[in-house]
Amino acid sequence: MFFYSLLASIAILFFGCSASKESYREEKDTKVTSVTPSDEISRNALEHFINGNVAQAKGDYATAIIEFQDALRLDPNAGIYYALAKNYLFLNKLSLALQNAKMSVELNPNKIEYQDLLADIYSTAHQTDSAAVVLEKIISLDSANLSAYYKLGRLYESSKPLRAIEIYEKLTNIIGPDWNVLIRTAELYERLGRITDAVNSIEQLLKIDPSNTPLQKLLIEYYQRANMNEQALDVVNEIIEFTPDDLDARERKAQILISLGDWEKAAKEYDFILKQKDVPLELKVRVGASYFNRALKDSSLMPIAKEFFSNMDKDTLDWQIKMYLGAIAISEKNDSAAIVYFKYVTENARWNVDAWIRLGGLYFDNRKYDETAKIMYEAVEIFPQDFIINLILGLSLSQNGKYTESEPYLKTAVDLNPGDINAISSYAYTLSQLKRNDEAESYLKKALIIAPNDVNLLGTLGLIYDSEERWAECDSVYKAALQIESENPLINNNYAYSLSERNERLEEALKMAEIAVEAEPNNSSYLDTIGWVFFKLGDYPKAKFYLEKAIEVGGEKPVMLEHLGDVLFMMGEKENALELWQKALTLDSTNDSLKTKIQKGEI
Repeated sequence: MFFYSLLASIAILFFGCSASKESYREEKDTKVTSVTPSDEISRNALEHFINGNVAQAKGDYATAIIEFQDALRLDPNAGIYYALAKNYLFLNKLSLALQNAKMSVELNPNKIEYQDLLADIYSTAHQTDSAAVVLEKIISLDSANLSAYYKLGRLYESSKPLRAIEIYEKLTNIIGPDWNVLIRTAELYERLGRITDAVNSIEQLLKIDPSNTPLQKLLIEYYQRANMNEQALDVVNEIIEFTPDDLDARERKAQILISLGDWEKAAKEYDFILKQKDVPLELKVRVGASYFNRALKDSSLMPIAKEFFSNMDKDTLDWQIKMYLGAIAISEKNDSAAIVYFKYVTENARWNVDAWIRLGGLYFDNRKYDETAKIMYEAVEIFPQDFIINLILGLSLSQNGKYTESEPYLKTAVDLNPGDINAISSYAYTLSQLKRNDEAESYLKKALIIAPNDVNLLGTLGLIYDSEERWAECDSVYKAALQIESENPLINNNYAYSLSERNERLEEALKMAEIAVEAEPNNSSYLDTIGWVFFKLGDYPKAKFYLEKAIEVGGEKPVMLEHLGDVLFMMGEKENALELWQKALTLDSTNDSLKTKIQKGEI
């Protein structure tokens, strides 16, 4: 009697319990499995059912399954199928878990707890579509089921982000602004590229917690991505007003000001940061370097960069500071100071090849070829077999017309990296300028096998064919280059000059020369070409205009002086023409045709 009385008491206890919502994927629930009156278990099955719950509570899921199976044979009840499904899920036996969960739902389709377990099993098995169908069913049964909304939103995030956002918005309508929901919505909007909507989500989060500084900084990032820099500035100013020593906020403000183009105001924020104790040297150098890089385009900022590095120099002997100060000294044409700084660098950081490359490359990109050569001469002594250092040095010398000096460095670069198109092209061009055309042609043809559509390679090959008066081949490569890039100023200029020298298709040459000058109106070589084309066309006033401008822009070069002399001669200014020819000969004493002009006093 006592035993049956105890069973009856336990049965009443279980039948009266209400189920709580569990997440089976995240936490293994050791709570006993409850049933409702509609799933009431027969007295014969009850003992096995209770034993199964006891085993489940102990984590002995295998024994629990055996007990529930015995109960199920006596009474095929939805609650027992549910208990079996749950324990199979605990053991990760998904097919059996799914089979029993489906049976529990089939027998009692309106039981939310059973539907929820079925959704979890589908989700664990990565059957997301099926899981979504079940969760949608739960929501139709219970429109206030918050767990189902949240699970469904998470489920749709990867495959249907817009649907996930809809779910989260419905959830927000039910419970109001919620931190977890809003942060996930913001992430989804960002992934979809809808930055403005993401901003709105973060703004709602701030309404929940307006004094949350990390959240304010997150909003600043989103504002910046949305190009809402003024709004970002308002938020960061609010942070600094309450915490003026927040260096991260100060740096963010400086970055926003730079985005707004106000480098000088940004410098004040950086100055505040750099004067604080324990600021890492790496941050100081990064700030100074950003201003130095900008100053190469906007010289008004160079004093700010100098002040930053000069202040750093008072507190450290780090070689990086000396390198930048040396570069600043070069920009100020203070060579003696630059030599001191760079000597310090070579003595204290001979090993750092990257620093040399960055600095040399920076000057080269800004077309400061003399400064580049000075820096890279120092570097190549330390790193004679470095590909990039040899290439930058060779290119800087070649750009200044110092082909004999550039040749060995470009040759070394090609030997070190024979597959680099830029190195091959530059070396071939230098060889052609040194009249070593056979070698140049050989390198170019090898490079064109690697990159058959490289316009620069074709253009350099065209120059070689032109110098050797191989007109058919010259025209062929120039035309091929223009088919690839019809507006390329260099190709148009060189082809136009070639045609003008031949006195062929001058109207076509003029159109090409105009394309080049329109692209780079202050390129002295292009101005010389169009002036020479006008000379060949007999339009001497226009020829004079462009040739004088070429000399004004590019300085007195022998070919330009000779061309202008020819124009003046044809305009009847013979004395002025003779004066220009003599000046050209002084600069290029090897020009035999020029000598003949001077001797005859005529073209």
